[in-house]
Amino acid sequence: MIYRLLHRSALPARSLVPGCLAGLLAAGFVHANDVRTLPEVEVRASRYGLLGIADAASEGVAGPAQIGNRVVARTGEVLEVMPGLIVSQHSGDGKANQYFLRGFNLDHGLDIKLTLDGMPINQRSHAHGQGWADLNPLIPELISSIHYRKGPYYAADGDFANAGSAAIYTAEALERGIASLGLGQFGQARALLANSPAFGKGKLLYALELSHYDGPWNNPDNYNKLNGLLRYTEGTHANGFSLTAMAYRGRWNATDQIPLNEYRAGLISRWGTLDPSSGAQAQRYSLSGEWRQSDAGVSTLAQAYVIHNYLDLYSNFEYSPDSQFNQRDSRVTSGLNLSRTWNLSGLGKEAANTLGVQLQSDNIFNQLGSTRARAPIGCQLSNCRSDQVLQSSIGIYGENHVHWSDWFRTVAGVRGDWFRFRNRGQSDPANTDTVSDFIASPKLSLVFGPWRKTEYYYSVGNGYHSNDARGVTINPVGNLRSTGLVRTLGQEVGVRTEVIEGVQTTLALFQLDSASEIVYIGDEGRTEDSGRRSRRVGIEFNNYIKANRWLTLDADFAYAHARFRDAGGDGRYIPGAVEGVVSVAAIIDDGGAFSGALQLRHFGPRPLTEDNSVRSQGTTTLNGRLRYRIDQRSTLELLGFNLLDRQQSAIDYYNDSYTFPGVGSGLAGRVFHPIEPRNFRLVYTMRY
Repeated sequence: MIYRLLHRSALPARSLVPGCLAGLLAAGFVHANDVRTLPEVEVRASRYGLLGIADAASEGVAGPAQIGNRVVARTGEVLEVMPGLIVSQHSGDGKANQYFLRGFNLDHGLDIKLTLDGMPINQRSHAHGQGWADLNPLIPELISSIHYRKGPYYAADGDFANAGSAAIYTAEALERGIASLGLGQFGQARALLANSPAFGKGKLLYALELSHYDGPWNNPDNYNKLNGLLRYTEGTHANGFSLTAMAYRGRWNATDQIPLNEYRAGLISRWGTLDPSSGAQAQRYSLSGEWRQSDAGVSTLAQAYVIHNYLDLYSNFEYSPDSQFNQRDSRVTSGLNLSRTWNLSGLGKEAANTLGVQLQSDNIFNQLGSTRARAPIGCQLSNCRSDQVLQSSIGIYGENHVHWSDWFRTVAGVRGDWFRFRNRGQSDPANTDTVSDFIASPKLSLVFGPWRKTEYYYSVGNGYHSNDARGVTINPVGNLRSTGLVRTLGQEVGVRTEVIEGVQTTLALFQLDSASEIVYIGDEGRTEDSGRRSRRVGIEFNNYIKANRWLTLDADFAYAHARFRDAGGDGRYIPGAVEGVVSVAAIIDDGGAFSGALQLRHFGPRPLTEDNSVRSQGTTTLNGRLRYRIDQRSTLELLGFNLLDRQQSAIDYYNDSYTFPGVGSGLAGRVFHPIEPRNFRLVYTMRY
């Protein structure tokens, strides 16, 4: 199977394997004995074909070619290689992105699971938002593959993997070193240096990234970012190990959303802010290791990590001087992932069993307090508090793959997750408690075909997300406690076809039910459990077209219908639930000195209130890239963003209580964060 995958790839086999193979092994796509003698091939393509490999139509793998073809202004936007996913931002560039997928406003990562080389990116019981997933520690040039899966159908995916999951893998080695320098409008500057020389019996990969961005804002972002990575790798991709250290530091001013009514009245600039003292600093440091051992019948993968994250965030969503608040989160996360796959093909059928264990512990100190211009002013908020949370979990899963015939295979799995939420209320001892919860999640996928290069899929499974430990352990007197784990049920039917030469098409119809919906409360800058069930149904239609030798097209369309299933509140619409998403890209490359790409992205209107009386507008952007190959080792790129210079929103909310100087308090209306105007960046890259 891996042999076919490599022949559809856009890079030599040795470039694909460092991250992609580990992920394919861990995900159950392939077994180690499939890849012991890999051919070195180079075939131009943008998207991997997964006939005979994927377990659902919505599953996919993006390699360096597809990732590199995207024109992104922010690191997190590389995740939009997952069709139907929108990655946006409502504040300073250093803040975790806002994600939208399959009818979800995922906030900062609540119902999408993101991992980096086996390490969790989502942070549970986070001071600002449950599932906080900050992608700024990524260096895009080092990403070897992104494996995305939608829906709760996969036994290896646990907490947060409801709308989907994305496993990001970075390279173990580079074919050539990278030295890159970029300059752009609005104070944008970036430098990158990376290489992987031989060291002892293995290779030592190092990378250093420095960047700065101000943006068009009247109060500049002044975002300064430092990223570093050091990795030692030894052995082969089937039998070897790696040790990795990563470091990230960021500091920025916040450019939060502004009220639409006052903007239209000319009382505030499109690039203005109502609290220039808002902003943040963040840090992330990690040590991780991976060990792989394989033979003809058994593959074993072990991953261990320790991560320190810190965020000191000042926000003001009501705009009055006394409504600024400070959220601090400092944590140490440690964990261990073990999986073992047995190839059972000797029994007369192609089959494999996988068992896995995932352990995670978070030692968290977080607080919420009132501030003015970043200075404490006592507790003006009803929910000011400080807590020490020790949250731990054990996940055990099993999965069985069987090829019953040439045209039918099944994937059956089950996982069990046990959580302990232990909180010591430092500001209020009544919030001190320990609560445990357990959930079992069965999964099943049926795959029919291929017939005439076409496969048909049906998948069904339970998933879940954890709730914030502070809500699970809050003083029950006068407060409503959250359940520890919230169950979901998803199902999907789909088709994947390559019957037309040079065309890959997938079509998926999905439904996802949640036992308890999380909605955004704009006037307090937090999320709240509504206690209401929800249902999302939708369709996704994705196409990759190799039109000819020099033109490649990607055209992805998605639509979702999201509603509360229970009466109550002001209506059945789910605020912020994404509806229509369109992404169309054209890549031109005939192998000559010049190449280019255009990328159209449409983020459709969506309800902002439960009765649908207030809706956002749609946002359409066109980005582009023109690349000139100076010689075999150096290129010069011109990147253009918002080429149509549209004046639209990156994100919209409805705020039912805010203050505007000279107008009054208790105001209500739509608030928005604008997309940046048309701007350009020039990037010089040398391979050495």
